[in-house]
Amino acid sequence: MEIAHQLRNALSTTSAPLPSLTWLHTLVTTTRHPPPPLASLLATARTRLLSADLTTPGLLDTHYTATRAFPPNLALSLSHATSSSSSGAGGGGGGTTRLAQDVVVQVLDIEDISKSRWEQVEELEAVARGEGTRGREVVRLPPAAAAAGGSGNADDDEEEEEDGGMQMQTQGQGQQQQQQQQGGGGGSGGKNSTHKLVVQDCKGQKVHAIELKRVERLGVGKTVIGEKILLRAGTVVARGMVLLDPAQCVLLGGKVEAWHRAWVDGRLARLREAVGAERRG
Repeated sequence: MEIAHQLRNALSTTSAPLPSLTWLHTLVTTTRHPPPPLASLLATARTRLLSADLTTPGLLDTHYTATRAFPPNLALSLSHATSSSSSGAGGGGGGTTRLAQDVVVQVLDIEDISKSRWEQVEELEAVARGEGTRGREVVRLPPAAAAAGGSGNADDDEEEEEDGGMQMQTQGQGQQQQQQQQGGGGGSGGKNSTHKLVVQDCKGQKVHAIELKRVERLGVGKTVIGEKILLRAGTVVARGMVLLDPAQCVLLGGKVEAWHRAWVDGRLARLREAVGAERRG
């Protein structure tokens, strides 16, 4: 258990959530023998922590779980906000408070609220058709195989250079399409975007969070589901909503692959359903 204690001490000085000794001991004993250097084990532990569901039993230290979670009354605000949104009422309790301690959360959902949901539906449908945008122009994004192919029948050097330029351009467009599809399509993250998230703490409590100021690494197509975010002590909570400020918000990385895949696959259907509900309302 000595190596597990060393790992825990090292992790306690970082922004990562603090794992239990049992989890660390299992990590050490299931690696090769003799175990790799401490620095290598530390990197492995951090990577696995950030890729795990924070609510997994036995993953985190019990004292950490008890002290590094949202206050219970804050977590209740998510259901209140959802139930009152149709009537225009604010979510959660009134007033403003601040987090008393650092809290690491995982992203369950993200939406660019600077775009209408119908606009997001149109973008996703365009990606599904293999279309993208270049400025204001709609362009066809060819399959990677077509982009990589070439006739090889150029008659002179000038035509060869032209063909090469076209191949590079279409390959870049194909890569852009693939990135959009992997990130849920309809990417966002511009300087004028505003994002609303659903985040979850290590106790499983869920709350809404919204950008108070632009957080550069947040965006649909940038932020993945299961990614971990450190909310520093002092983070403002207003009317049950966590206000994200780059001075108090640190994206730690990580991804829960199954969650992200399900989110991407179901995003278009969720947006269409939301658009239908808005029209009926």
